[in-house]
Amino acid sequence: MLGRLASVVAKQLLHGQKVVCVRTEKICLSGGFIRQKMKYERFRRKRHLTNPKKGPYHYKAPSKILWRTIRGMVPHKTGRGALALGRLQTFEGCPAPFDKVKKLVVPEALKVLRLQHGHKYCELGELSTAVGWKYGETVEALEKARIERGASFWESKKAAMK
Repeated sequence: MLGRLASVVAKQLLHGQKVVCVRTEKICLSGGFIRQKMKYERFRRKRHLTNPKKGPYHYKAPSKILWRTIRGMVPHKTGRGALALGRLQTFEGCPAPFDKVKKLVVPEALKVLRLQHGHKYCELGELSTAVGWKYGETVEALEKARIERGASFWESKKAAMK
């Protein structure tokens, strides 16, 4: 769940922890896809009246949506908050230096624990693609290749241990 994950990450950042969020396109939002899309479209209509280039920026990429959600939970206009946001990195997929690093999950933000059975939800990547993010298929292909590489590595490691 996006908000629960963002609040835990924001707290860790403010405590001085460096945080890297990978596979942000798989983050879940509670509520159906149509409802989330309408909500995001309302948000995208908010802009500066005379010069929209000055106005609020509406990111389409899942990593930037997560980044902005976390920014809303951090006092980013103070020195402490700016340093905290500097310790945050967000990525779609799992890029090269982080694919070999042990990953952690936030149990307080898991859909299976927080969303009641049968309730609607949507994924951030699906929403981003609907509002104009163009790289969903590319990230999906790269992730599929990464998972295949990991599986072949694991098979060779199992064979070597026998």
